[in-house]
Amino acid sequence: MHRGLTPFANWLGGAAPFFTFLNPVRLAGRIVILEAQFHHIKALLARLRLDSSARLVVLVDKDGQQIAVHGELGDLDTTSLASLAAGNVAATGGMAKLIGESEFPTLSHEGEKESIHICVIGRVLLLVVFDDRSSLGLVKLRSKQLSHELARVFAEIEQESAAARANSSLPFNGITDEEIDSLFSPA
Repeated sequence: MHRGLTPFANWLGGAAPFFTFLNPVRLAGRIVILEAQFHHIKALLARLRLDSSARLVVLVDKDGQQIAVHGELGDLDTTSLASLAAGNVAATGGMAKLIGESEFPTLSHEGEKESIHICVIGRVLLLVVFDDRSSLGLVKLRSKQLSHELARVFAEIEQESAAARANSSLPFNGITDEEIDSLFSPA
């Protein structure tokens, strides 16, 4: 399994030219991240990791689907981290509503050795895992700076995906259930 790719990309051997996400509440359909856009996102995460002296940077959608990862993974289960972060944001979103806020745009969890900062950017979550090589202030500053660029990238992705849906030109539109099933049946 290739680290840093979605399970769907792993299923395709890590060579998927796009990634799809379903979010009926916000977009009423799928978004498609093209390979060039994915590499741009990965470059942004690499820059954030370097600029903030973070150990790891993870981009996740609000449903807990891992989009991209950059940094020192070690034996960290980033799939679980992505799911738990999305649940954390959903739970604190409920608390925010109780006190009259729409959501908390950032969350921070400070541990003895490792800390996590989560930044909500529209439909995605930016997770930064850092240790004593960095500080919460630096991570917050660099994350906020990068969040504007990520928001712009995802606005472009959403526009292009909406246009593709309108033209019925999304990848896999012509693939039937039988064709998918044939991938998993013996030859």
